[in-house]
Amino acid sequence: MNLASKKAIQNLLKKYQVRPSKRLGQNFLIDKRVIKKVIEVVSLKPKNIILEIGPGIGNLTQELAKKVKKVIAVEKDQKMVEILKETLKDYENVEIIKGDILKLDPRTYNLKSKIYKVVGNLPFYLTAPVIRKFLEAVKVKHRASACGGEGKDEDKVLIAPRQMTLVVQKEVGQRICARTPDMSILAVSVQFYAKPEIIGYISKKSFWPSPKVDSVILQIAPLVSTDRRLINADLFFKIVKAGFSQPRKQLINNLSKGLKFNRERVKNWLLKNNIQPNQRAETLTIENWISLTKNFYFMVK
Repeated sequence: MNLASKKAIQNLLKKYQVRPSKRLGQNFLIDKRVIKKVIEVVSLKPKNIILEIGPGIGNLTQELAKKVKKVIAVEKDQKMVEILKETLKDYENVEIIKGDILKLDPRTYNLKSKIYKVVGNLPFYLTAPVIRKFLEAVKVKHRASACGGEGKDEDKVLIAPRQMTLVVQKEVGQRICARTPDMSILAVSVQFYAKPEIIGYISKKSFWPSPKVDSVILQIAPLVSTDRRLINADLFFKIVKAGFSQPRKQLINNLSKGLKFNRERVKNWLLKNNIQPNQRAETLTIENWISLTKNFYFMVK
């Protein structure tokens, strides 16, 4: 069965008495060239383990399974799971998981950062939370206290994927890859952890049902440098969130209100980091936000 055929997909869904769910953003790829392009971009190797998000009917899953050690296909819709059991029955290296990707713990499947990759065709509402979930993924190892007490130390080991290849809405992909002076809180959230890049553009006509907007193939490569992992991420995003709280207002106003510090103190903090108080959040680079985080405690003293 040609799973990239609109007619074949319609017949398959009819067989299982299923209609594409708008709520779940179910738009199926019907363009073989796009599927081939995605496979090329992922750069598959026999040792790879692929975590696929929202496999739908399994047309991309089949092509992934032909080239890698294993595909873990996570599908939230029970009706699609039943379809996948049919379309993927000949692929012994595919494991179908019925569940919510946002609740999946990579540790459950012993996924290793250097080997596994994430692939998915994501609806708008899932894009940001999925990306941040996997870029922030860590495995915690506990060590008994050297003093023999009950306290424990923690070793945090990065288990973010080697790479993420996602089909997302064009506008969302462009926002994620933005540079100054057009940064957004979404761009900062992704670029703090990774290097995003738009690899290709996909017409809305390549999907059935056809969505209202075009899409892009987004490649996200987690940064291997450990220096950003030493930054207090909670504090970093607290500052960023405050800075972007009212994007059209000046930083000094947003930060003083959001962080509850007087304007003079915030002004000195910004100037110390070579940032003008009247700048807007969208004009700051990732390094600017990191610098503000590193120097935050000097401000609060």
